[in-house]
Formats: sequence, structure tokens, C-alpha cells
Amino acid sequence: MCGIVGYIGNKDPVPILLKGLKRLEYRGYDSSGIALLQENNLTHIKRAGKVSDLQLLVDDSSIKGNCGIAHTRWATHGIPNDINAHPHLDHTGKIALVHNGIFENYETIKQVLVKQGVHFTSATDTEVIVQLISELYYNNDEKLTFEDAVRAALQEVVGAYGIVALCADEPNKIIAARMGSPLVLGVGEKEYFLASDSSPIIEHTRNVIYLDDDEFVVIDKEGYSISNIKSKKIISKSLTRIDLTIEEIEKGEFPHFMLKEIHDQKHSISDTMRGRLNLDDGTTNLGGILNYMPNILSASRIYITACGTSWHAGLIGKHLIEEYARVPVHVEYASEFRYRNAIIDANTIVIAISQSGETADTLAALKKAKELGAITLGICNVVGSAISRETDAGIFTHAGPEIGVASTKAFTAQVTVLIMLALNIGRKKGVSKDRGKELIRALKTIDQDVTMILRSVKNIKKVAKYTATANNYLYLGRGINFPVALEGALKLKEISYIHAEGYPAAEMKHGPIALIDENMPVVFIAPQDDTFNKVLSNIEEVKARGGIVISITDNINNSIKSLSDFVLIVPKTHKYVFPITCSIILQMLAYELAVCRKCEIDQPRNLAKSVTVE
Repeated sequence: MCGIVGYIGNKDPVPILLKGLKRLEYRGYDSSGIALLQENNLTHIKRAGKVSDLQLLVDDSSIKGNCGIAHTRWATHGIPNDINAHPHLDHTGKIALVHNGIFENYETIKQVLVKQGVHFTSATDTEVIVQLISELYYNNDEKLTFEDAVRAALQEVVGAYGIVALCADEPNKIIAARMGSPLVLGVGEKEYFLASDSSPIIEHTRNVIYLDDDEFVVIDKEGYSISNIKSKKIISKSLTRIDLTIEEIEKGEFPHFMLKEIHDQKHSISDTMRGRLNLDDGTTNLGGILNYMPNILSASRIYITACGTSWHAGLIGKHLIEEYARVPVHVEYASEFRYRNAIIDANTIVIAISQSGETADTLAALKKAKELGAITLGICNVVGSAISRETDAGIFTHAGPEIGVASTKAFTAQVTVLIMLALNIGRKKGVSKDRGKELIRALKTIDQDVTMILRSVKNIKKVAKYTATANNYLYLGRGINFPVALEGALKLKEISYIHAEGYPAAEMKHGPIALIDENMPVVFIAPQDDTFNKVLSNIEEVKARGGIVISITDNINNSIKSLSDFVLIVPKTHKYVFPITCSIILQMLAYELAVCRKCEIDQPRNLAKSVTVE
């Protein structure tokens, strides 16, 4: 949520900051703004709307400086308008600050400041912190430095934040701090960058430092200093080299990032498996969890915690781990997990799944699990992320950057990791080599399967065109494919703004069947497995009530052909690989429906990538 960029160096900061905002716009696009320092002069421009709207204002202005900060917003406190946009200035107009996160006690602090005569102009929690810093800096008998004023203010607030601040009375200096919201420091040749993630930085330098919670950074043209917010103890941190390329974070010839990322799955799934499949022994090699394998094998239960799409991946993981490892698995919404008294002890494994590795609710659930003594594992896509650092061990997906807000390749990479994890544990617990080899052979052909699916776009477009005016969609699956139905429905809601629900196919009779009429498209996930005949019966029930039947199967027979208005084919594969390939068809369907409905695909309304607030 929200994107932050900061720059100090010898170059013009304006194009660097604006381009950085465009790279971060997937984190929020309700409003944006920029603030610049030139000697002792602080100037700023901000407005509601997308970064392109800000660009037009900046182009028409004479704003300039030698260091600056910028922000693209996903609104939490205060409606999206010009006033509530960041950067926020104090009442003197000399301090500017941008913020990602939520200050939970801002109302209490605000009341105190109002009594002291401070006038507020916005409805945001962020303005409270900048006004508090100002009071501590300008109206304090102790004559604090700007750095000390920021430290003191941060010790009064409760909540999550990544902040970056400037002060006209201490020019050529940027101050930043992190507590729960990501910040990356980029180190170039006599220039320094700050950003919510590495995408705005890689064009300028590959050397970064991932800031941890409670860390405070002071940057000037001569260098930087990292310390603990409270103790002021200097912290020495080594540089990390970013392996991303510019091409990976641009959409190239594709009209949308989402479509590019759907097509990326021809490679991202294989990249996630590379070096990890052992066909000869029918197992997988997962070095990231090797040291904790005795704990995993002796665990009495496993919890998987995640949010959104990652939670759906976790539901698939439950099926897989219980099937192969024969250990009970509980899948929990991270946002609910820490608010109940879950049965967790030293014999419990907790797996946290997050594409960004920065999801606030998942991090909070992870911290609770550690407090209760569990061994924690992470599945995430971003090296250096908070979850990758907080967990005892973990497995990285290798999906590459995902810019489209609706997750696609991150989901299939997560499911791929969960398949490999389940098989790895299962083989050590007695699953036969032959059974393992059968699954690995299917994984090895997945590139071909995905390529075939992407070639079937003509049929998917037909479905989208026919159902584009529908107001509701129903997705039905059984067993391991019920979570696939949930994910298909979520994709449709996110980018097409069509109300959609995922349901176990047999449960349709217990309520949703009341909604079926000639205007209701119903997607049936119907692989030729041991549930196929049961799913056919469910299709009969929908057909009898005039519903529009869209069947996704790996084998057309006369029954499914006669009962379906549309049939979409998935290449024949292992039943536990089918959820991956089927999901890609559902991603394409959601995309094509969004195209037909002329929706904003990469930046759907009200959503943002990497949810770093609770």
C-alpha cells in the first residue's frame, strides 16, 4: 500500500522521482505528489488521480531542487483528494513527509496538538506525524536537531510506517525510518535512493540495503548512516545486489502487465522448479528448509497462514500436504489468525505465504506463531523481504516481479512450491518413488501445457464476449479444485467488477442454486478424476435451471459436451498439477472479460499490490 521514492545526489531529482512513482503505482493510485528542496526552499505539488495527472502539473511548473521525495497513495484515512495527497507539510511549510502505513494513535496526538494551536488541513493520520515533528523541532526548549525531532516523534506513535522526510532548515538531507512497512535504500555513485521496493532503483544502481524494523536512516550527499530509532546505536549493514532487469518490470509488447504476467507463466513456473526436481529419486530438492527437516517430519500439525490469493494457494497446499505427508494442516486467514487462541507449540510448523513478503497481516500472524514457539517457514517471491528475514527457513518462488495488481504468476509459483514441499515431506515419510516420479514427470511438462492453454485464447474470448454483460458468476469445483474455483472468482471480482463466488460443487444445492437462471454463467472445474461423475450431476442441476454452463476439463466426452454451452480444454496432466493449468484458463477468462467491459485491468479500482496495512 502506497509507494515512496526519495532521491539525493547530483542529478535532477524530478524525472527520477516521477519515473519511480510510475514503477510503484501498482501499490496505490488514488493520488500522488512530490516535494523538493533547493537550498532552504521547499516546494511541492500534489493532486488526486494517477501519476500521469501529477506529471502534467509538474511539466507545467518550474519546480526544481537537488533532493526530493515523492508518494503515490492508496487511501486509508481521508478520501482521495488533493488535500489528503502526500507529501504532507507542517504548518510552517518547511517540513515535508511521505508515509506508507497507519498511525493507530493519531487521534490522541492530534487532540494534543490542536490544543497547542496547531491547525490541520487534511483528514489523514500522516499529517499528524509531520505536525508533531514540527512542534518538537521548532517549539521545544531542548532545541532538537531535525533528526532528533523525527526520532522523538516516532517514539510517540503506535502503528506501522515507512516514512521519508525533508526539512528546509536542514537542506541536503533526507531522513527515513521503517516499522512494519518496507523501505529499500539504494546506494549509487555519490547518489542515494529510497523506495518502497527495488523497482524504482534498479535503473540507477543494483546495490541496495533492505531496512529492518526499528531502523533509522540519515542520508546526505556524502553518505548515509543507519541506526536504531530508539537507542541511536549505529547499525552496519552489507549491500545486497539486485538481480532484476529493466525488461522484467516493463510490459513490453503486451497491452497490460496482467497479460504479460499470464504469459510469463511459460517460464516462471519452470524457474521456480529449476534445480529442485529429482526425477531419478522421485523427490524434490529444497535446500532452504533442509536444516529444519527433522522438525517438519516430527510436527504434530501444520498451519498455513496467508491473505487473498496466497490463502487460496494455501488451501491447495493443505490438500497436497495431507495427501503426501499425512499430517493435519489448518489454513488460516492471517488477518484472523492472531486474534484467536490457536493450538500452537514447539511441535507446530507455521507456513506463511506472501508474494511480496511484506503483507502486514501475514507478518503479524508470523510473529504470533514465533511467540508461541512454532517453527516458521516462508514462501515468498522477494529476496530480502520481511517474511524472508523473519521466518526460520523458507522457499523462494522465482516468479519475477509482478506489477499487475491481480496476482497471476505469483499464485501458480506458490502452488508449484507447495507441490514440491508436499512431495519432499511425503517421500521422507514413505511415499513410493514411483508415485513421486509420476508427479515430477507431470511438473516437467508444464511449460508445454501452459503454451497450449495460451493458444486457446480464441475460445476464451468467445466465452467472455457471450457473458460480458453478466452481473454475477458462479465457480464450482470439488476437492483440490474448490480453491481453484475461489481463485477464479477472486480474479473476476478484482478486474472485471463482476460479483462472483467460488463454491464446492456439491454445496451449490445448499443455497446458491436459488440464484441460477438464464443470465447466470456457471464455471465448472471438471477434470477426469474420481469426482468427474459427481460434477456431471451438478452440471445437470444447473442446466435444468437454464444456467449458462462453462466447463473446464481435460477430456471432452459426449456427456460434458452436450451439457455445456462452452467447453475449455486443459491438457491432460497429473490431478495435482491440474489446479495450476486450470488456474491459467481462469486468469485468461477474467482478463478477457475485463477487456470486453473496458475495465482498468492493471490498476483496478480500490485495490493495491502489497498490502502493508492491517
